[in-house]
Order: sequence, then C-alpha cells, then structure tokens
Amino acid sequence: MAELRFDDGAAYEQMMGVWSRSVGEVFLDWLRPAQGLRWIDVGCGSGAFTELILARCAPSDVQGIDPSEGQLAFARTRPGARGAVFQTGDAMALPFEAASFDVAVMALVLVFVPDPSKGVAELARVVRPGGLVATYMWDMLGGGFPLDPIVDEMHAMGLSPTRPPHMEVSTLAALQDLWRAAGLQQLKTRDITVQRTFRDFDEFWTVETKSPSIAPVIAAMAAADITALMQRVRAHLPTDVDGGITCSARAHAISGAQAGLKMRASRNSCDRP
Repeated sequence: MAELRFDDGAAYEQMMGVWSRSVGEVFLDWLRPAQGLRWIDVGCGSGAFTELILARCAPSDVQGIDPSEGQLAFARTRPGARGAVFQTGDAMALPFEAASFDVAVMALVLVFVPDPSKGVAELARVVRPGGLVATYMWDMLGGGFPLDPIVDEMHAMGLSPTRPPHMEVSTLAALQDLWRAAGLQQLKTRDITVQRTFRDFDEFWTVETKSPSIAPVIAAMAAADITALMQRVRAHLPTDVDGGITCSARAHAISGAQAGLKMRASRNSCDRP
C-alpha cells in the first residue's frame, strides 16, 4: 500500500486546516482543560490545532511534534503559533521524559500512526499523573471524512485513492479500547459534526483535491475520466441557489486521565477568545 505523505504545509492548510480548526474549537470547548498547562500536540502538521491551543488555553508551554519538516516549516510561519516549539519526531517514540506534560493531544492523526496502540501509550507516558490524553479523529468508516464525496465516487469508478493504514481505529469503540489499554481512566467520548461552505463547485474541487490521497490519482487520469468524476461528485453535493456548497464532516473525540491525581479543575478553562 502506498504511504500517504503530507509534505506541503500550505496545501494541507487550505485543504484540511479549516476543517481541523472547526472541529478543534468544539473539541476544546468540550475538553475544558485549565489554563497555564504544559501541552504536547503530536502530529501537529501545519499547526492549525496548535494555534487554537495558544489562542484559547493560555498554555505555559506547547510542543508540536510531526514527522514532516514541510508541515513544520509552515506551522512556524503562523503568527498565532508564536510561542510553540515545533520539532520533527515520531509519535511512537516521543523525545520527552515521562510525565513531562499536563495534556497530550492528537488532532486527526491516529489513523496514520503505524502502531496506534504504541502511539497512545506514548501519549500516556509523557503525561503526568492526573493529566489528560485526548484525540479527535474523522469517522473514517462511518461517512464522516470531509473528502468522502470525492473518495466515494472514485471507488464507484474503480479507482483506488490511498487511504490511511488504520482507519479501523477511528471508531469510538476502538478509541475506547486503545485508551483503556494505555491505562487511562475517566474516559469521555463525543461526536463532533462540523460544516464548511465553499463558494462554488470550482472552489470545492480545487481545495479538496489537494489531498495527497486524491491528487496523484487525478494526475494519472485521462481528461475525459476527470470530467466524468467531477460530474459524479457535483451531482451528489448539496448546492444552494447561488451555487454555494455546504459539506458536513463528523469526528469522534475521546479523553482520558492518566492514573494518579485528579486533573485539577479551573474556572479559567479554555474559552473563546
């Protein structure tokens, strides 16, 4: 199976950054951690969620880890991400000592980790007793992925876009199993549904086909087949009278506490700026 690589931070930001922030805002409202905590954002990518942490949670420290230097280079240019430290790293072997953080998060990452259980175990390892370990992940098997309108029609045409290696861990049941196996307690879960509106079909197509799972397939297609794919996708998209297109996506979220002291409560939890 081909490996998905996210090396273009600007393209990823345009394609997925907007979606990630929409889910991330709801996620932080739900998580409600105290302010002034030490955070690690594993698989931080272009820094969309890292920026939200800084804007809304007044962290004392934020470390962003990602395997792609191209993504990290873009993250470092974000004005709202100043104060975060970004470095390359492996989600299954984080370069930090045990109990280094109060909160460890993954945003839309877990299905890409080669060994998800090891990735979750690492999140738990670097969090102090009573600290939070949390993630949100698109419902890859239940129709919640933002690119499903294109991916579904590709499959109907016999095409095979590259998919994440572990889509099965995007279900709530699988997430709960992983969190329990890592020894995490006080588990909480929820679904998060968000929407995104595109000006017209051309904007939708230009933005969403920047995905590294879709772009190479389209690049190899004959012009007539691309036209046919576009027609199929357009026919199934909800379009308003002005040509605008509003799409929905759904993510599963889970949080758990590291065994030990309870996570301290605070009235100064993450709020909207």
